[in-house]
Amino acid sequence: MKKIILGLLLISASLFAKDISAYLNGSYQSADKVKSTLNSNGFKVIGEYDAMGDAQYHVVVYTCPGLSKLASKKTRGFAAVQKVLVDAKAKNLVFTNPEYFMSAFLQDDNNAKIAQKVSAKLAAAFGALKGGESKLEDDDIAGFHFMMDMPYYEDMIELASGDDLAKNLESKGDVVFKLKVGNATLYGVAMKNEKEFVNAINAAPHAAFLPYMVLIEDNKAFMLHGKYYLAISNPLLSMGDFMNISSTPGDIEDYLTTLVTK
Repeated sequence: MKKIILGLLLISASLFAKDISAYLNGSYQSADKVKSTLNSNGFKVIGEYDAMGDAQYHVVVYTCPGLSKLASKKTRGFAAVQKVLVDAKAKNLVFTNPEYFMSAFLQDDNNAKIAQKVSAKLAAAFGALKGGESKLEDDDIAGFHFMMDMPYYEDMIELASGDDLAKNLESKGDVVFKLKVGNATLYGVAMKNEKEFVNAINAAPHAAFLPYMVLIEDNKAFMLHGKYYLAISNPLLSMGDFMNISSTPGDIEDYLTTLVTK
């Protein structure tokens, strides 16, 4: 009887699981208009840059009090920002979906109502937003890993420790944004090899997951493991796709390490 009940519960849970898109698509407008709209609707633009060094793929980074508050807890700083890709090539806006990335990065500390409120504010400001094809079931996002023996969110990499991490990063790196989050500071950093690995996995149409981020907390610099972040940001990634960028996670770690060390 217990097995039957457990089976029914599992079937019931699967029936109610829903897909959550990693990205939301909106009607095209210029980067200046995107920034103005964000700033006038309760959001704060904190940085922007041409992803992959290509002006056709311009990323705008923003935050809001709800995001910052939830992300102020230890090791949760990566959830403090969301991003918008202004895709001038496809004439499209691509938003990172707050309900997807907040679940991924905040896990048990997430507040679904706040995530939904952020999404609703975006829709009110930019019009109806349509979920993209890159998606996961909602109950798979918080505990995501690409496959067995691959890293989870909590398997972030400590790049270095010391008192001069922020000074080194700001003097050596191409910093897109800097945001104080609780006792930590979150940075977005442009990298020279972005075009190479983004094109290798055909990720340019949703390059809103860029720039890569570094979190400095308690005199330690962290990055999300490349095998986790590239996979959670590209949930349709196949094993073949992953093999095409097999050296990328290590290359990113090596590069960011050089930026935070003397």
